[in-house]
This record gives sequence, C-alpha cells and structure tokens, in this order.
Amino acid sequence: MMGKHQQHVTLNAPLSISLRPSLVTHGDGRSLRGNTGLRPAVTRELLLVLQPPVQSRTSAHVLRCIVSSDRWQVKENRMNQSQETGEGEEQVTGLVCQEEDLRDGQMKEVTVGDQTVLLVRALGQYSAVGSRCSHYNAPLIKGTLVGDRVRCPFHGACFNVTTGDIEEYPGLDSLPSYKFLNQTRRVKEMCSLAPDIKHTILLIGGGPASLVCAETLRQNCYQGRIIIVTKDTLPPFDKPKLSKAMNLDSSSILLRTGDFYQQYGIEVWTHKEVVSVNPADKVVKLSDGILQQYDQLLISTGCRARPLSCPGCGLQGVKLLQNHDDAKEIHNSCLGRKAVVIGASFIGMEVASFLSDKAASVAMVGTSRFPYERSLGPEIGKMTMQMLEEQNVKFHMNDEITEIRGENGKVKEVVLKSGTVLEADVVIAGIGVIPNSDFLAGSEVELDSRKAVIVDKFMRTNVTDVFSAGDVTSFPLAIRGDQRVNVGHWQMSLAQGRVAALNMLKKPTKIESVPFFWTVLLGKSIRYTGYGEGYTEIIFKGKVDERKFLAFYIKDEVVVAAASMMFDPAVARLAELMATGQIFKKAQAQADDLSWLQM
Repeated sequence: MMGKHQQHVTLNAPLSISLRPSLVTHGDGRSLRGNTGLRPAVTRELLLVLQPPVQSRTSAHVLRCIVSSDRWQVKENRMNQSQETGEGEEQVTGLVCQEEDLRDGQMKEVTVGDQTVLLVRALGQYSAVGSRCSHYNAPLIKGTLVGDRVRCPFHGACFNVTTGDIEEYPGLDSLPSYKFLNQTRRVKEMCSLAPDIKHTILLIGGGPASLVCAETLRQNCYQGRIIIVTKDTLPPFDKPKLSKAMNLDSSSILLRTGDFYQQYGIEVWTHKEVVSVNPADKVVKLSDGILQQYDQLLISTGCRARPLSCPGCGLQGVKLLQNHDDAKEIHNSCLGRKAVVIGASFIGMEVASFLSDKAASVAMVGTSRFPYERSLGPEIGKMTMQMLEEQNVKFHMNDEITEIRGENGKVKEVVLKSGTVLEADVVIAGIGVIPNSDFLAGSEVELDSRKAVIVDKFMRTNVTDVFSAGDVTSFPLAIRGDQRVNVGHWQMSLAQGRVAALNMLKKPTKIESVPFFWTVLLGKSIRYTGYGEGYTEIIFKGKVDERKFLAFYIKDEVVVAAASMMFDPAVARLAELMATGQIFKKAQAQADDLSWLQM
C-alpha cells in the first residue's frame, strides 16, 4: 500500500535546501572579524535557494534568517548561478529588530526587499515563515500564537511556525519556511500512484473532506488507487464563496487544478452519483450502472439544500443554491429584477447581502424576530438586519411563505402567512439542509434521526473499512465532552478528512478540532468559534450597535462559544486556547480584564 519514494513539490519553482555554518554579522553587515577582540561566533544557518524558471536561470535568490547574540537579521542575496554557493555573493542585509525586541511568544512581520516574512520566537526558538495565510491570504501577524503554532485571525487556519505545516483548517497548503520571491505557499511532500499496488480507496463526494483525505493519503506514502466520485460538474471547489460572491468564474474557485490530480494519481470522476453501497462485497453502484470495487470507503457526500414545499414551488424562478451553476444562475436571473429570499439563515443573509446592489429589490422572509436569533442571539441578529436594511433590503420577520403565485409558468408573487403579498421574479430558498445519505439505505451503515452518518472519534462508521467525514456526519465533539453533534463547517470537514485518512492508514488519530466558521455581510465578517447550542446567556464586550464587539456564549457557567466583529484576534485566540483543553468561566467573561485571552 505504501511506497518509500516521495516527491518534493513547490507550486511555483523548484526549491533546494542546504544547512551550513555562517559567521554572525553586525547589523551593518560587518563581520565579527578584525580588531574586535572577539572570537568569531558561528551559528547554524538555514539556506534556501529559489531557482528562476529554466529559460532564465542566470541567478538565484537566497533568503536567510540569522539569530546572533545581539541582532536578528534577515538577508536577501543574489548570486551568480555559475558561482559556488557562498562565494561572490552580492549581499543585501536589513536590520529588522533587536533580539530583545522579540520576546518569547511574540511575532513580528518584516520586509526584506519587497517580500514580507513573519518572524517568530516560540518556546525559546526563533523561526521565520510566510506572513500570509494560505487560505484567503490573511495577515498572520494579526493572528494568535500559542506554543509553536499560529492561528489565522480570519477563519482559524493554524500553522506550525517552525515547519510552516498546516495543522488546522480551512486552507490546504502549508506556509513556506521563508517567504521567497514569487512563492506564497507550499504543498507538503506527496507520493503518487504505483500501478503495481492493487488497493483502492474510494471517496464518495467532491467536497473538502474528500480532497484533504486524498492529499493526506498521498502525503503519508499511500500509493494505491484513489478515486473521488462527485455528482458536481466541477472537481472539489471552494463552496463557501458561492453565497458571498455569486458571479465568480469556475476556475477561480477550484481548490486544485487538473494538473495537480494528474501529478499525484488522484482520479476525479465528475457527473457521477453513487446510488447504493454493498459493504459485504465492498462495491458501490453508480447512477450509470457502473459497479466499482473498493478496499476502503469514505462517505463525504455533505448535505443538500432543503427545497420549499408550498404551492407554486415548482414554478420557473424558484432557486436553490447548491453548486457553481446555481450561483451563476441566481446572479444572472436577479440582475435588475425583484428577488425574494426565504430563510434568514447564514446562506440566505449572504445571498441577500450580495444581491442588495444588483437586484431591483431584495426582500427577506424569516420565521424568527431577527436573523441568526437562535445561533448568534437577538442583539447580533438585529444589528445584521439593520446593516442590510441600510442597503434597502426589506425584512418580513415572524412570518413565513404559504404560496408562490405565477403567470405563464413563472414566479410572479410570494404570499406570506400574515397576508402580505410580495412582488417577485426570483425566489431563493435558504431554509436548511438535508444530509445526503439516501443511497446508504440497506447498507447497514448506521444513521441518526436526522439521517446523518454516525462515526466515532476516528471517523469510523459501524461498518468495517467504511469511514465518513464532513457535513453528512454525526460525530463526538471533544470540547463538549464528546457530545454527538452535526457541524456543517468548512473547517471541520477539512479536519475530518485528514483524520479519516490517517486512520485508514492505521495511524490512530482522533478528531479534536474546535469548530470555527465565518460569515460575510457587505464586506464585514462575523467570526465564530466553539459550540453554543443551548447557551443561556450572552456577555458582550464592545458595542454591537457600533459593529465592533466580542460576544461570549455561556452555558452552565462556562464559556462554550464566542463571536466577534472587528475584534480580531479574540475569536482565533479563544479557539486556540480551547484546543489546548482550557475551560473559561462566566466570571472571566464578565470581567473587564481580558488578560486570560492573552491578546
């Protein structure tokens, strides 16, 4: 199943690494030789060389980080390709800080030439990694450092500051150990397919869990056959973007290119749907009648949007947002026309936000008093409603749809329970989701009452060699004492895909990630971490009506979750502290002193 040979990969250029001794220099570049009376100090220097493309290989760029007794310097060198490394170098040295300026547990972003590097002192050791998160390019200097890893303030991705490796999701790529010209991220070492190995791992579903599972298998020397089967028209893509920017080109949301899958021997079957699973014979049946054998199976089929069931729900102009084609169709059909969004959910609110300056009018219908009232609370819900009202979105809350009326087979108006009639050309439903598990009927794979696939801490189902990950799963959440939950977060799906892969390879690993998600309205982000279901109280810092706040959710006198807007990196910090197993009491959240957050 596993081979010894692995390939080292960078996204933009070949990378060679060497380790050699180097003389420590003063901040002005002078060596400690000469009449100083000091014996030259020798330190170990990590030298990384980025070679230009083959057609223009006349020079190479070298970036060094040196820690000396009195200075920390970052050096950028240009050396002629014909010269030996270390000889004839034209050296540019920049003094970035005094050693004492960077205390243990601190980070500093510095510029070398036109590049930025994140300098870190963690656990007594110095290191330098890329300064931008590999997910959406957020500045890691605004994140939180705990131990030897930094957590992104925007969406919660975590990176080891020594190696640059990604350790918590979202995002797929690791950081470069140094920031190089034209290099912004790094792919972990991966092997490829070995045709003589007769072992197949089948991944059902084209979401983030399947992709990370496939990559983790290759990163851990699995050289058998990997097949991703998805009913989508695209290979794995960045689905959270669909409701935030509905007019994106498909190429801009792909998580990996076709060349990537080909290079590492990962088969992606699009336009194909699994209709049944036979664990006894280890075979699945596809909608086109094809039977595919497997040795190990991952179920990561996610959820589908819940459709409307009222009269008129089949009229032309009634939309669901599930894939890239849906997003484009909703965007195009709403331009200059009347849109009605049913469901003041995270998806519904993001769609309304995006359409607010594109549709002729946008109306939102919700069954609660405010959006997000159950999940984030009435104060935050009211604030977000006011944000969209300022952009002329009309809210009809404490109400619900009873009928869609049409003309010539097309949507004309929406009738609400209150008797209100809304003019409409397009109706978009965002009223929840349904786990995609119907195809498991008769398979003996255990489901819960919501039809989610039940797994243990190792992402194993009750059936041997069948694993599950992502939105379709019901799993034990570590920070809530292994309470069984179904969390539809992008970050959690990525983490579960990795855990499933490691356990397929008999490397026992538990799912211990802390939930982290975000939503974007009119360019402003709300970040959330933890699991707040059943909270009984919210404690606020800052002012919600000024749209700059931190909210702590309390249950049984303990902080179980937090949400924020314009209060970075508080939520990322709490997520990282929760990940270490720390528990924070209500009294700490109430106190004016938030030093326990170590911000």
